[in-house]
Amino acid sequence: MRPEARGRQQGFGLVAALFVIIVITLVIAAMARLSTTQHGSNSLALQQARAYQAARAGLEWGISRAFNAGSCSNSGVSMAGGGLSEFTVSLTCSSTSHTDDDGSGLTIYRLTAQAQNGAAGSRPDYAFRSLTAVVER
Repeated sequence: MRPEARGRQQGFGLVAALFVIIVITLVIAAMARLSTTQHGSNSLALQQARAYQAARAGLEWGISRAFNAGSCSNSGVSMAGGGLSEFTVSLTCSSTSHTDDDGSGLTIYRLTAQAQNGAAGSRPDYAFRSLTAVVER
């Protein structure tokens, strides 16, 4: 091989090394972005599960109140002192009295519990859940 031909081939290793460095950098950046997205999705799923449990607790409290006290009122349910304290739960209740075929009276309660942590758009992990139940006494 002549010395001139050899001199023209020098520097190819630098181009290949830069290419490998760029590809590795892009792979690391894509993995970091995927990790961030996955973490955000998991956080939202957890908050939705917690909102469901807060709404369910409010609904069960309202059902218990309707059966034990025989009353139905719209109110807020306190979640203080537990792991759901950041949630605000509101309970809406309506009752209707009916007479059964055998002449006995029964009351039908329709309850709706709504749980949310803050206002929509106020938090990146905002969650809202609404549950409804119909029970008779």
